[in-house]
Amino acid sequence: MFNMFLLCVLLGVCCRDFSISLPQTIEALSGSCVIIKCTFEIREIFDTDLTERARGLWFKDRDTMNDLLVFHSTDPKPDHFNGKITGKLHEKNCTTIFYNITSNHNGNFYFRIEGNGGLKWSYDKTISIGALPPNPQCSCISVSLRCSAETLCSSPPPTLTWSSTPRIPLSESSRLEELISDLNFTATHRQHRVTFTCTITYQLQDENKTAQDSITLHVQYSPKNTSVSVLPSSSVLEGSSVTLICRSDANPAVNYTWSRESEGQMEQLQTGDTLTFDRIDLKHRGWYHCTAQNQHGTQNSSVMLDHSRSFSLIDAPQISTSSCSARTDVTVCFCEADGNPSPELEWHLSGRPVTNSSNTFISEERLSSTGLRSSITLHQSLTHTSTLQCVGNNTHGNDEQLFHLVFITQKAPCKF
Repeated sequence: MFNMFLLCVLLGVCCRDFSISLPQTIEALSGSCVIIKCTFEIREIFDTDLTERARGLWFKDRDTMNDLLVFHSTDPKPDHFNGKITGKLHEKNCTTIFYNITSNHNGNFYFRIEGNGGLKWSYDKTISIGALPPNPQCSCISVSLRCSAETLCSSPPPTLTWSSTPRIPLSESSRLEELISDLNFTATHRQHRVTFTCTITYQLQDENKTAQDSITLHVQYSPKNTSVSVLPSSSVLEGSSVTLICRSDANPAVNYTWSRESEGQMEQLQTGDTLTFDRIDLKHRGWYHCTAQNQHGTQNSSVMLDHSRSFSLIDAPQISTSSCSARTDVTVCFCEADGNPSPELEWHLSGRPVTNSSNTFISEERLSSTGLRSSITLHQSLTHTSTLQCVGNNTHGNDEQLFHLVFITQKAPCKF
């Protein structure tokens, strides 16, 4: 076991090699500065060469023919970039800052370390610097939105603003290299799918430059504004198709369940956002309930299918009740009809329409929005060889009841 431990230690020493840690790309702001965070590693045999007198060099747009030196930590030139290494090279920290960024800084850069003795090494890894304002970064933390951005050494420091209602409180903080703005609020269904945009503004000498980032909220909430509608919304003919549609605002999406209330009992029907009757008739009258449910709660909505509410059943007249009675000198008959729209009732004697006269009297009584009752009183002289008809009419059809009247000298019921 002791031998294995020594082997691991020796392998660790022997495997240490030249390496560098650099960002892959850096977005910079023209007229401001850029910070390149940089650390490196060297082979163990050169540790004694890495002293406080070590030098850091930056080259730009490296190719096989030329090495364009743009920065030397101990021997700056007029054509070099204005900057400095803020890290301590003898601690393997090569973090560098370049000032007064212009379009000349666009390109790929690589780093070289030079120390005492034989330590001279150029690292293969390069970074790309672009002279554009970096976008701020939006993130969601619990019920807060956070916008953060690099300060970029600019003076005065940049500002962060939100495209949101001013009633939402803001809190801001800044660090040496980062500016942070938090947007705090209680998330409700009103913020679902709302996009918040954070804008950073850098104030330069000759102009202001801005960059933006946006975040869209996805808020989960229980069903809201559940409602049932009827198609077609106008009156429909008996025997045609009618569809009930349930809608609800919720996230995540809801499951719909239909039920019908009958004699105080709830009858479960089916699931889904629609309930369709292929052939509607009077037996479908009643209260229909839609329940919208997701993992956060439920909400109900109902509709009444009958003649008088939002749903109107169209049907041709039906004569439901009729009778006739005879007295000494008159015969009295009546009939009742139901339909939608409400029917009209007419009386025909021997095939001819009857109106009020000295020998006849007709009266009507409205039973409901769809029902009508009519009665007729006939003098006995008209009934000895006559047929009497009660005829119900509306725009969708008609129905009739026939009475055979027989002359009588004593009170007796008529035949029909």
